[in-house]
Amino acid sequence: MPRKTALLNDPIDVSDDFFQLENEYYIAGRVTDFDAVRAEGKIKWNYHRWVTDWSFNKMGKHLKKFSENEVFWKEHDVDPKLHFSLSFINARTFRLRIKTTNVAQAQQDSLMLDGEPATDYSWQINDAKEKAIYTSSDCSVVLHKNSFKLDIYDATGKLLTSTLGAEVLEALHHKTIPFLFTKKVHDQSRSVAAAFTLYQDEKIYGCGESFTSLNKKGQKLVLCSTDVQSTATGEMYKPIPFFISSRGHGMFVHTSSPVTMDFGNLYQGSKILYCGEDQLDLFFFIGSPKEILSEYTAITGRSPLPPLWSFGLWMSRFTYGSQEQVKEVATKLRQYKIPCDVIHIDAGWFKNGINCDYEFSQQTFPEPKKMIDELKADGFKTSLWQLPYYTTTNPVFKEVVSKQLCVKDNNGNLYAEDAILDFSNPETQQWYKEKIKPLLEMGVAAIKADFGEAAPYMGLYASGRTGFFEHNLYPLRYNRLLATITKEITGENIIWARSAWTGSQRYPIHWGGDPEVSDTGMAGTLRGGLSLGLSGFSFWSHDIGGFLSSPKEELFKRWALFGLLTSHSRVHGFPPREPWEFSEEFLKVFRSVVELKYRLMPYIYTQASIASRNGWPMLKALFLNYPDDDTACFIEDEYLFGDDMLIAPLMEENVTGRKVYLPEGKWIDYVTKKIYDGEKWIQIETGYLPGIILIKYGSLIPHIALAQSTAFMDWSTIELIAFSTGDTEATGDFYLKDEDKMLNLQACFSDRKWKLADNNITQAFTIRAFNEIKNYEIKE
Repeated sequence: MPRKTALLNDPIDVSDDFFQLENEYYIAGRVTDFDAVRAEGKIKWNYHRWVTDWSFNKMGKHLKKFSENEVFWKEHDVDPKLHFSLSFINARTFRLRIKTTNVAQAQQDSLMLDGEPATDYSWQINDAKEKAIYTSSDCSVVLHKNSFKLDIYDATGKLLTSTLGAEVLEALHHKTIPFLFTKKVHDQSRSVAAAFTLYQDEKIYGCGESFTSLNKKGQKLVLCSTDVQSTATGEMYKPIPFFISSRGHGMFVHTSSPVTMDFGNLYQGSKILYCGEDQLDLFFFIGSPKEILSEYTAITGRSPLPPLWSFGLWMSRFTYGSQEQVKEVATKLRQYKIPCDVIHIDAGWFKNGINCDYEFSQQTFPEPKKMIDELKADGFKTSLWQLPYYTTTNPVFKEVVSKQLCVKDNNGNLYAEDAILDFSNPETQQWYKEKIKPLLEMGVAAIKADFGEAAPYMGLYASGRTGFFEHNLYPLRYNRLLATITKEITGENIIWARSAWTGSQRYPIHWGGDPEVSDTGMAGTLRGGLSLGLSGFSFWSHDIGGFLSSPKEELFKRWALFGLLTSHSRVHGFPPREPWEFSEEFLKVFRSVVELKYRLMPYIYTQASIASRNGWPMLKALFLNYPDDDTACFIEDEYLFGDDMLIAPLMEENVTGRKVYLPEGKWIDYVTKKIYDGEKWIQIETGYLPGIILIKYGSLIPHIALAQSTAFMDWSTIELIAFSTGDTEATGDFYLKDEDKMLNLQACFSDRKWKLADNNITQAFTIRAFNEIKNYEIKE
């Protein structure tokens, strides 16, 4: 077969290293020197090699154990005994650490963890000769000593998963691999494969912003950040080495090296976590999907609540190129009464094309401070694009290279053609801050952190490590630095980032990259957002209408409902993008959807606060709230917006309805007011909106009077809409943003009207039934 040419920054699939005939393999064997109280000891690792076999005119291979008599070296142990440990963080979370060498290794503070995890000493220990059992209120872990094996049970005694050991080799033709590590012949480096059982009915979610099918069972995911330039492939801008299993557990591989996760792709009965690092640091989380997400984000950090204005509409295109054009767009937004909070200026504000030098062009933006101030007075924030790569024609190129602020090659020179900032270098961080700070001080509200996926794997970094460990860490360093600078200057938690790694959720907001202008691009974008939400990210956005070409009006209209009913909403891509550039019908529909989002802002901001506090997403796969619903677990073309709204976008052209799966309970169509029973598929026709919005029966949804900007909203009186016919009470939450306080509201129907329970609430509310709302019909 022809050799595949390796392209610069192609994702690295580390699983390939585990199937090479020339490499050495060490399979987990007997546990020795085990201290049950400290939960640490050694594992004897049995030396194996792949050898070929022949059967019925087919060549195969299998792992064969080699003894001391079959190897010629004596300087090193053939079957080394190496340290491992278990540590217990709380009743639902524990950690497995395994070393693959007895040589002392340098330890660095982790950027991925939100502080050092706590230790929980309340786990009960039952130690015996053949096994040790650790038990908490929520789960138990059984360590088998004769041959290293972990069995993990929930509180009811249900086996959730187990490690796979040498027993898998007993099959005549074994098609999977056990828990092992490999030593590679080309550089003697080591990598670990953590193998676990995968059950027939098990479903897998997460792994970052993955655009492939939501349930990852049957897939192999290569977790290396890359510039995908699509939302319809297996590559990712935001890979996250964390997953949730439908069998009540989740796992997080704590590393910045490339990781490959195989969920039944190699073999239907195994999930294998291939880690490029020479030591394994694996966290386990036990519970429901929501509990697992909360535990994972307790370790890696949660998304702080972004400012209210960020939840409004962001208007953009690739790209506004002058101060006059920006002002014209702002004027028309208000003229056409399209609520909007942010105008984003993409790669068009520099004097030398898209070469980012952090300075406004004097020719096209002669008075940037005045422009920003005038926009602010009219209720608009300003956002700016930039990136950390500089071509030779960029005015800052020579400075970056001469000050050695960029990534280097093996010879200490510039890597590739562009200067790529090395964010592991403190001097680079300071230089970058000095470029960003004046823009924020001028009044810019948000900086777009574009790119970040191209840190070279073979590059040398100021951290002392190569890109094998810095590549995936680069987005996190980038996100963290820009968010820290912004927070210091503006006091707000806001960036607009494309790339990410574990921990990046602490620095919102992230958007979904460059989708195709197609139904395929829209569907992949939704899957990516749902998957990222199941990976610890609360807030997310995407380019409404697709990015990679001019929008198609019919698709743009359908995408608008999905895009506006997402936590953060930005119109962006190749022009035209402004709604008045399309038909009168489109303008009316677009305006109507934007107005809906602005009226729902109290609900949206309340749900945002709940998501931030718990580590949950605002855009939720049905699986998250309904994990025991076998149908909901497979739904990837509808979603929950917060806890009480179900959104079913129209996923193909020229349709006026679609089949929608409704989970348990009753649901009310927001537009038509029809009531549907759940746990079934229903064909639903749309009303005046280009998609379907359903409200969970018994919900109390807060609304606010329409304003053209969140800056002009009157929060003194909130209207509550009771989505119930009166046979049950209506409940809901409301976030008092000025007091950082959550109100739990209850209303009942009596004397022919809805009444709010008196809980000494100072906030003024009015309350009405859902069938009293007039539809916000499309206006001229």
